[in-house]
Amino acid sequence: MSLPFNACRRLLLAAGLACLTVPAFAQAPQKIKFTLDWRFEGPSAPFLMAKAKGYFAAEGLDVEIDSGSGSAGAVTRVATGAYDMGFADFNALVEHEAKTPGSKIQAVYMVYNATPAAVFVLKKSGITKPADLVGKTLAAPVFDAGRKAWPAFAKSNGLAVDAVKWQSVEPALRETLLARGDVDGITGFYFTSLLNLEARGVKPEEIVALKYPDFGVALYGNAIIASPKLIAEKPQAVAGLLRAFNKALKETIANPDAAIAYVRERDPLINVALETRRLKLALESSVITPEVKANGLGAVTGERLQRSLVETVEAYGLPAMPKAGDLFSAAFLPAAAERALK
Repeated sequence: MSLPFNACRRLLLAAGLACLTVPAFAQAPQKIKFTLDWRFEGPSAPFLMAKAKGYFAAEGLDVEIDSGSGSAGAVTRVATGAYDMGFADFNALVEHEAKTPGSKIQAVYMVYNATPAAVFVLKKSGITKPADLVGKTLAAPVFDAGRKAWPAFAKSNGLAVDAVKWQSVEPALRETLLARGDVDGITGFYFTSLLNLEARGVKPEEIVALKYPDFGVALYGNAIIASPKLIAEKPQAVAGLLRAFNKALKETIANPDAAIAYVRERDPLINVALETRRLKLALESSVITPEVKANGLGAVTGERLQRSLVETVEAYGLPAMPKAGDLFSAAFLPAAAERALK
């Protein structure tokens, strides 16, 4: 039979011990609704790993991860308060802030240090450099990040903005048109369009990819974004999520073949080999860059951030120039030693 609390207290005091009490209720985990930019594919591995391996839980977080339908949609989900945090193209955030100033959504961890945007052509076309694109026809959806950023690519390579003609197409038809030779080229994310072309029977050696970062474009890529409400009311939750994600991202970089298991766990229908390759391409082209090797994961440099803002505003024809400090905050990043790549 257990003793009443006061009796226990008297016994402890009599023994010269401090009276310790256990809270009646443990603190409940902080719930966070998180939206991805796209489906559960290879690049979503570190997010899903952090949840499955309990890294979020260890930070006192209960994170619900949902698939998305594009970066603009992910930003909108966070802007409306439907989601607390998300994964979206940083340039979509710049566009949102320029058109609806004062949203106070911030990027808090730059996952893709370089934009994945690229122009794809077939080797048989003879196109090997940006200047060869003059007078050619490129196909892409009107909302494609590479198409929207084309003016930045053109400017960086001494081309007129109207140097190419555009054919607007549905995303599912883009690579098919190039594979059939109906257009001269397309724009798309490197690790998406490359695999889509191969799936349509184009051999890797027949594909030429002019990646925007390789030709002078400073644009950053996808970042983790957070709502102003969460930042203001639960800053420790934002920092905790980034610590957990950072840990999972480093493990993903170290062993992408093992990390893909967490994507398959969420979507058993994925093509494991395909998504493993997609993940590796994303890591190699957009995550593990010289800048990241020098400064660590998640961070940005002030000079490049400002240059990228100018490129986005000019390329997208935006009505205003948002302030860099309003769009990216390094305040919640894990310690530099934790973000360093060995």
